[in-house]
Amino acid sequence: QVQLVESGGGLVQAGGSLRLSCATSGSIFSDNVMGWYRQAPGKQREWVADITRARSTNYADSVKGRFTVSRDNAKNTVYLQMNTLKPEDTAVYYCGARLYGSSSVTYWGQGTQVTVSS
Repeated sequence: QVQLVESGGGLVQAGGSLRLSCATSGSIFSDNVMGWYRQAPGKQREWVADITRARSTNYADSVKGRFTVSRDNAKNTVYLQMNTLKPEDTAVYYCGARLYGSSSVTYWGQGTQVTVSS
């Protein structure tokens, strides 16, 4: 049973922008830190950004200043606005939810492909 549903990936030229969305149920949305992760070909999955109920945000150094994570509590949806995209941002992007105080992701989305051409 799919708990997190992502959308918004695609192909974009370097310097362009994309916005990813992740919709989930109300209980998951309210009880978890919502985060974004990515996995490039041949590499391990890495954390990108996350946001708490109070809208406190954190970013990986590689995306800081270019990506913005936000949430719409009325829609139980979290977003990742990606600007000034680089070819090295190419990856499958996953939405993940982890309980507060835990480092382990409990729920994963199915992933959405982002490809940045040079």
